[in-house]
Amino acid sequence: MLAFSTSAIITRYAQVYAPSLVIAAYRLALASLILAPIVLLRYRTTLGSMDRRELLLALASGGFLATHFGTWITSLEYTTVASSLVLVWTSPLFVALLSPLTLGEPISPPVRYGLAVALTGSVIVGLSDACAWRAGFSCPSLGHLFQGRAAFGDLLALAGAVAGAGYIILGRRLRRTMALVPYISLAYGAAAVVLIVGVSLLGQPAFGYPAKAYGLFALLALLPQLIAHSTYNWALRYLSAAYVSVALLGEPVGSTILAYFLLGEHPAGMMLVGGLLILIGIALASRRRADQKGLAGPPPELG
Repeated sequence: MLAFSTSAIITRYAQVYAPSLVIAAYRLALASLILAPIVLLRYRTTLGSMDRRELLLALASGGFLATHFGTWITSLEYTTVASSLVLVWTSPLFVALLSPLTLGEPISPPVRYGLAVALTGSVIVGLSDACAWRAGFSCPSLGHLFQGRAAFGDLLALAGAVAGAGYIILGRRLRRTMALVPYISLAYGAAAVVLIVGVSLLGQPAFGYPAKAYGLFALLALLPQLIAHSTYNWALRYLSAAYVSVALLGEPVGSTILAYFLLGEHPAGMMLVGGLLILIGIALASRRRADQKGLAGPPPELG
Protein backbone atom coordinates (compact mmCIF):
# COMPACT_ATOMS: atom_id res chain seq x y z
CA MET A 1 0.00 0.00 0.00
CA LEU A 2 2.91 2.36 0.70
CA ALA A 3 4.32 1.89 -2.79
CA PHE A 4 0.86 1.95 -4.37
CA SER A 5 0.10 5.26 -2.67
CA THR A 6 2.82 6.98 -4.69
CA SER A 7 0.90 6.38 -7.93
CA ALA A 8 -1.41 9.39 -7.78
CA ILE A 9 1.36 11.72 -6.58
CA ILE A 10 3.89 10.76 -9.26
CA THR A 11 1.16 10.77 -11.92
CA ARG A 12 0.17 14.30 -10.85
CA TYR A 13 3.76 15.47 -11.40
CA ALA A 14 4.01 13.62 -14.74
CA GLN A 15 0.76 15.11 -16.05
CA VAL A 16 2.54 18.46 -16.28
CA TYR A 17 4.54 17.01 -19.19
CA ALA A 18 2.46 14.25 -20.83
CA PRO A 19 -1.13 13.03 -21.37
CA SER A 20 -2.41 10.52 -18.83
CA LEU A 21 -2.70 7.64 -21.31
CA VAL A 22 0.90 8.15 -22.41
CA ILE A 23 1.96 8.05 -18.76
CA ALA A 24 0.13 4.75 -18.24
CA ALA A 25 1.68 3.29 -21.41
CA TYR A 26 5.19 4.20 -20.30
CA ARG A 27 4.52 2.86 -16.81
CA LEU A 28 3.62 -0.60 -18.14
CA ALA A 29 6.16 -0.61 -20.98
CA LEU A 30 9.12 0.25 -18.72
CA ALA A 31 8.01 -2.29 -16.12
CA SER A 32 7.88 -4.95 -18.85
CA LEU A 33 11.35 -4.01 -20.12
CA ILE A 34 12.80 -4.31 -16.61
CA LEU A 35 11.25 -7.76 -16.22
CA ALA A 36 12.31 -9.01 -19.67
CA PRO A 37 15.95 -10.00 -18.90
CA ILE A 38 14.89 -11.72 -15.65
CA VAL A 39 12.29 -13.76 -17.50
CA LEU A 40 14.66 -14.67 -20.33
CA LEU A 41 17.46 -15.71 -17.99
CA ARG A 42 15.52 -17.52 -15.27
CA TYR A 43 12.06 -18.41 -16.57
CA ARG A 44 12.52 -19.28 -20.24
CA THR A 45 11.73 -22.95 -19.55
CA THR A 46 8.66 -22.00 -17.50
CA LEU A 47 7.28 -19.86 -20.32
CA GLY A 48 7.97 -22.61 -22.83
CA SER A 49 6.04 -25.15 -20.76
CA MET A 50 2.93 -23.01 -20.36
CA ASP A 51 -0.16 -24.41 -21.99
CA ARG A 52 -2.30 -22.33 -24.31
CA ARG A 53 -5.01 -21.73 -21.70
CA GLU A 54 -2.56 -20.26 -19.16
CA LEU A 55 -1.00 -18.06 -21.81
CA LEU A 56 -4.34 -16.71 -23.01
CA LEU A 57 -5.57 -16.05 -19.47
CA ALA A 58 -2.35 -14.19 -18.58
CA LEU A 59 -2.67 -12.05 -21.71
CA ALA A 60 -6.35 -11.45 -20.93
CA SER A 61 -5.37 -10.29 -17.45
CA GLY A 62 -3.08 -7.73 -19.05
CA GLY A 63 -5.94 -6.68 -21.30
CA PHE A 64 -8.13 -6.08 -18.25
CA LEU A 65 -5.33 -4.05 -16.63
CA ALA A 66 -4.92 -1.87 -19.73
CA THR A 67 -8.70 -1.40 -19.97
CA HIS A 68 -8.80 -0.39 -16.30
CA PHE A 69 -6.15 2.28 -16.82
CA GLY A 70 -7.50 3.48 -20.15
CA THR A 71 -11.17 3.80 -19.20
CA TRP A 72 -10.61 5.30 -15.76
CA ILE A 73 -8.03 7.86 -16.92
CA THR A 74 -10.24 8.86 -19.86
CA SER A 75 -13.27 9.19 -17.58
CA LEU A 76 -11.59 12.14 -15.85
CA GLU A 77 -11.93 14.13 -19.08
CA TYR A 78 -15.73 13.86 -18.97
CA THR A 79 -16.89 13.60 -15.38
CA THR A 80 -15.93 14.98 -12.00
CA VAL A 81 -13.08 13.51 -9.99
CA ALA A 82 -15.60 12.68 -7.25
CA SER A 83 -17.89 10.68 -9.54
CA SER A 84 -14.95 8.92 -11.18
CA LEU A 85 -13.38 7.85 -7.89
CA VAL A 86 -16.64 6.71 -6.33
CA LEU A 87 -17.38 4.50 -9.33
CA VAL A 88 -13.90 3.09 -9.98
CA TRP A 89 -13.53 2.18 -6.30
CA THR A 90 -16.51 -0.16 -6.58
CA SER A 91 -14.10 -2.70 -8.08
CA PRO A 92 -13.92 -4.80 -4.84
CA LEU A 93 -17.71 -5.10 -4.93
CA PHE A 94 -17.52 -6.72 -8.39
CA VAL A 95 -14.73 -9.01 -7.15
CA ALA A 96 -16.90 -10.08 -4.21
CA LEU A 97 -19.88 -10.73 -6.48
CA LEU A 98 -17.89 -12.67 -9.10
CA SER A 99 -15.45 -14.63 -6.90
CA PRO A 100 -17.95 -17.32 -5.81
CA LEU A 101 -18.96 -17.88 -9.44
CA THR A 102 -15.57 -17.71 -11.15
CA LEU A 103 -13.18 -18.91 -8.44
CA GLY A 104 -15.42 -20.97 -6.14
CA GLU A 105 -14.37 -18.74 -3.24
CA PRO A 106 -17.22 -17.85 -0.86
CA ILE A 107 -16.86 -14.45 0.77
CA SER A 108 -16.13 -14.92 4.48
CA PRO A 109 -18.00 -12.77 7.03
CA PRO A 110 -14.88 -10.74 8.00
CA VAL A 111 -14.21 -9.84 4.35
CA ARG A 112 -17.90 -9.10 3.80
CA TYR A 113 -18.06 -6.71 6.75
CA GLY A 114 -14.70 -5.15 5.92
CA LEU A 115 -15.77 -4.65 2.31
CA ALA A 116 -18.95 -2.84 3.37
CA VAL A 117 -17.10 -0.49 5.74
CA ALA A 118 -14.21 0.16 3.30
CA LEU A 119 -16.56 0.88 0.38
CA THR A 120 -18.49 3.32 2.55
CA GLY A 121 -15.23 5.07 3.33
CA SER A 122 -14.32 5.12 -0.37
CA VAL A 123 -17.62 6.80 -1.27
CA ILE A 124 -17.01 9.44 1.41
CA VAL A 125 -13.46 10.06 0.16
CA GLY A 126 -14.68 10.27 -3.43
CA LEU A 127 -17.39 12.79 -2.56
CA SER A 128 -15.14 14.87 -0.31
CA ASP A 129 -14.21 17.18 -3.21
CA ALA A 130 -17.83 17.78 -4.16
CA CYS A 131 -19.45 18.02 -0.72
CA ALA A 132 -18.76 20.55 2.01
CA TRP A 133 -19.83 21.66 5.45
CA ARG A 134 -21.02 25.24 5.05
CA ALA A 135 -23.64 26.21 7.58
CA GLY A 136 -24.68 22.59 7.43
CA PHE A 137 -23.73 19.61 5.31
CA SER A 138 -24.39 20.02 1.58
CA CYS A 139 -23.70 17.95 -1.52
CA PRO A 140 -24.59 18.53 -5.17
CA SER A 141 -27.59 16.61 -6.39
CA LEU A 142 -27.12 13.30 -8.15
CA GLY A 143 -28.46 14.96 -11.27
CA HIS A 144 -25.61 17.45 -11.12
CA LEU A 145 -22.97 14.77 -10.64
CA PHE A 146 -24.33 12.43 -13.32
CA GLN A 147 -25.63 14.63 -16.11
CA GLY A 148 -24.83 15.48 -19.74
CA ARG A 149 -21.44 14.36 -21.02
CA ALA A 150 -20.58 13.37 -17.45
CA ALA A 151 -22.75 10.28 -17.89
CA PHE A 152 -20.29 8.96 -20.47
CA GLY A 153 -17.41 9.56 -18.08
CA ASP A 154 -19.32 7.78 -15.32
CA LEU A 155 -19.79 4.74 -17.56
CA LEU A 156 -16.07 4.76 -18.35
CA ALA A 157 -15.20 4.84 -14.64
CA LEU A 158 -17.61 1.98 -13.98
CA ALA A 159 -16.01 0.04 -16.84
CA GLY A 160 -12.65 0.69 -15.17
CA ALA A 161 -13.99 -0.87 -11.97
CA VAL A 162 -15.21 -3.99 -13.77
CA ALA A 163 -11.91 -4.30 -15.66
CA GLY A 164 -9.97 -3.95 -12.40
CA ALA A 165 -12.06 -6.75 -10.92
CA GLY A 166 -11.30 -8.95 -13.94
CA TYR A 167 -7.58 -8.29 -13.48
CA ILE A 168 -7.72 -9.36 -9.81
CA ILE A 169 -9.87 -12.45 -10.46
CA LEU A 170 -7.70 -13.74 -13.31
CA GLY A 171 -4.60 -13.06 -11.25
CA ARG A 172 -5.98 -15.13 -8.38
CA ARG A 173 -6.89 -17.97 -10.75
CA LEU A 174 -3.47 -18.09 -12.40
CA ARG A 175 -1.35 -17.45 -9.33
CA ARG A 176 -2.62 -20.63 -7.67
CA THR A 177 -0.25 -22.59 -9.92
CA MET A 178 1.81 -20.06 -11.88
CA ALA A 179 5.02 -18.43 -10.68
CA LEU A 180 4.91 -14.68 -10.08
CA VAL A 181 7.51 -13.36 -12.53
CA PRO A 182 6.26 -15.19 -15.66
CA TYR A 183 2.69 -14.13 -14.85
CA ILE A 184 3.36 -10.42 -14.30
CA SER A 185 5.74 -10.24 -17.27
CA LEU A 186 2.98 -11.49 -19.57
CA ALA A 187 0.23 -9.40 -17.95
CA TYR A 188 2.23 -6.17 -17.84
CA GLY A 189 3.55 -6.74 -21.35
CA ALA A 190 0.07 -7.31 -22.77
CA ALA A 191 -1.23 -4.21 -20.96
CA ALA A 192 1.65 -2.15 -22.35
CA VAL A 193 0.90 -3.24 -25.93
CA VAL A 194 -2.81 -2.37 -25.59
CA LEU A 195 -2.02 1.05 -24.12
CA ILE A 196 0.60 1.82 -26.78
CA VAL A 197 -1.96 0.98 -29.48
CA GLY A 198 -4.45 3.28 -27.73
CA VAL A 199 -1.93 6.14 -27.63
CA SER A 200 -1.25 5.65 -31.33
CA LEU A 201 -4.94 5.57 -32.28
CA LEU A 202 -5.58 8.78 -30.36
CA GLY A 203 -2.65 10.48 -32.09
CA GLN A 204 -0.88 11.36 -28.84
CA PRO A 205 2.91 11.89 -29.10
CA ALA A 206 4.92 8.97 -27.75
CA PHE A 207 8.26 10.80 -27.62
CA GLY A 208 9.72 14.27 -27.26
CA TYR A 209 9.11 14.79 -23.55
CA PRO A 210 11.67 16.40 -21.20
CA ALA A 211 14.12 14.24 -19.25
CA LYS A 212 12.23 14.88 -16.00
CA ALA A 213 9.13 13.29 -17.51
CA TYR A 214 10.98 10.08 -18.36
CA GLY A 215 12.34 9.99 -14.81
CA LEU A 216 8.79 10.18 -13.48
CA PHE A 217 7.70 7.43 -15.90
CA ALA A 218 10.51 5.25 -14.51
CA LEU A 219 9.41 5.93 -10.93
CA LEU A 220 5.87 4.86 -11.80
CA ALA A 221 7.19 1.65 -13.33
CA LEU A 222 9.32 0.93 -10.28
CA LEU A 223 7.14 1.87 -7.30
CA PRO A 224 3.39 1.46 -7.97
CA GLN A 225 3.83 -1.09 -10.76
CA LEU A 226 6.80 -3.39 -10.07
CA ILE A 227 6.66 -3.12 -6.28
CA ALA A 228 2.98 -2.50 -5.49
CA HIS A 229 1.12 -4.38 -8.25
CA SER A 230 3.63 -7.23 -8.15
CA THR A 231 3.27 -7.55 -4.37
CA TYR A 232 -0.51 -7.73 -4.69
CA ASN A 233 -0.12 -10.34 -7.44
CA TRP A 234 2.27 -12.29 -5.19
CA ALA A 235 -0.33 -12.17 -2.39
CA LEU A 236 -3.01 -13.58 -4.71
CA ARG A 237 -1.36 -16.99 -4.37
CA TYR A 238 -2.12 -17.03 -0.65
CA LEU A 239 -5.10 -14.71 -0.10
CA SER A 240 -8.57 -14.54 -1.61
CA ALA A 241 -9.26 -12.18 -4.48
CA ALA A 242 -11.91 -10.39 -2.41
CA TYR A 243 -9.51 -9.67 0.45
CA VAL A 244 -6.74 -8.41 -1.85
CA SER A 245 -9.22 -6.11 -3.59
CA VAL A 246 -10.29 -4.67 -0.23
CA ALA A 247 -6.64 -4.03 0.66
CA LEU A 248 -6.28 -2.08 -2.60
CA LEU A 249 -8.67 0.51 -1.18
CA GLY A 250 -5.88 1.64 1.16
CA GLU A 251 -4.28 3.50 -1.75
CA PRO A 252 -6.27 6.75 -1.40
CA VAL A 253 -5.40 6.88 2.31
CA GLY A 254 -1.68 6.71 1.62
CA SER A 255 -2.01 9.13 -1.30
CA THR A 256 -3.76 11.65 0.93
CA ILE A 257 -0.93 11.46 3.47
CA LEU A 258 1.74 11.88 0.79
CA ALA A 259 -0.19 14.75 -0.83
CA TYR A 260 -0.19 16.56 2.50
CA PHE A 261 3.61 16.42 2.79
CA LEU A 262 4.61 16.65 -0.88
CA LEU A 263 1.89 18.80 -2.48
CA GLY A 264 0.73 20.82 0.50
CA GLU A 265 -2.85 19.55 0.05
CA HIS A 266 -4.80 19.61 3.31
CA PRO A 267 -7.42 16.86 3.46
CA ALA A 268 -10.99 17.85 4.21
CA GLY A 269 -12.75 16.48 7.26
CA MET A 270 -14.85 14.17 5.09
CA MET A 271 -11.70 12.72 3.56
CA LEU A 272 -10.25 11.98 7.00
CA VAL A 273 -13.47 10.24 8.08
CA GLY A 274 -13.57 8.22 4.87
CA GLY A 275 -9.91 7.28 5.17
CA LEU A 276 -10.44 6.08 8.73
CA LEU A 277 -13.37 3.90 7.61
CA ILE A 278 -11.23 2.41 4.82
CA LEU A 279 -8.52 1.45 7.33
CA ILE A 280 -11.12 -0.01 9.70
CA GLY A 281 -12.60 -1.98 6.81
CA ILE A 282 -9.20 -3.40 5.85
CA ALA A 283 -8.59 -4.34 9.49
CA LEU A 284 -11.97 -6.08 9.69
CA ALA A 285 -11.33 -7.97 6.45
CA SER A 286 -7.95 -9.10 7.82
CA ARG A 287 -9.53 -10.91 10.75
CA ARG A 288 -9.72 -14.65 10.29
CA ARG A 289 -12.52 -16.77 11.58
CA ALA A 290 -11.61 -19.27 14.26
CA ASP A 291 -12.00 -22.16 11.83
CA GLN A 292 -9.55 -20.57 9.41
CA LYS A 293 -6.68 -20.12 11.85
CA GLY A 294 -3.86 -22.53 11.48
CA LEU A 295 -4.93 -23.74 8.05
CA ALA A 296 -1.99 -24.25 5.71
CA GLY A 297 -1.94 -22.22 2.55
CA PRO A 298 -0.45 -23.26 -0.77
CA PRO A 299 3.24 -24.22 -0.76
CA PRO A 300 5.67 -21.34 -1.29
CA GLU A 301 6.68 -20.85 -4.90
CA LEU A 302 10.18 -21.92 -5.80
CA GLY A 303 10.50 -20.38 -9.27
